[in-house]
Amino acid sequence: MSKKEIVKREKEIKVRLTEAEHQALLDRMTGGELATWVRNTCLEEKPNKKRNYKVADPQLLAALGRIGGNLNQIARQANTVESDIEKIRVFAELASIREQLQRILTGYDC
Repeated sequence: MSKKEIVKREKEIKVRLTEAEHQALLDRMTGGELATWVRNTCLEEKPNKKRNYKVADPQLLAALGRIGGNLNQIARQANTVESDIEKIRVFAELASIREQLQRILTGYDC
């Protein structure tokens, strides 16, 4: 398997635009970044991949972050438990939580 070739762009050009010109470019742009679109359009390059980013609910992301932090604390505590039976119970509960989270995330994956 070969490594992906990394292109290092060192040259920079600056273009002054009016607000209307800038907005016109943004309106015509396809894709996520203006610089990439300008490069692809002006140099007739084909984009490597078209990335379709999904809009995520900020409240969902915040909740998932908090849940993730709590899960890490639970897992850390579970690793300090001496009883194997207690460890199995904690890890079974963690697996259950993981499955529930996966179902929730699948529901958001439209």
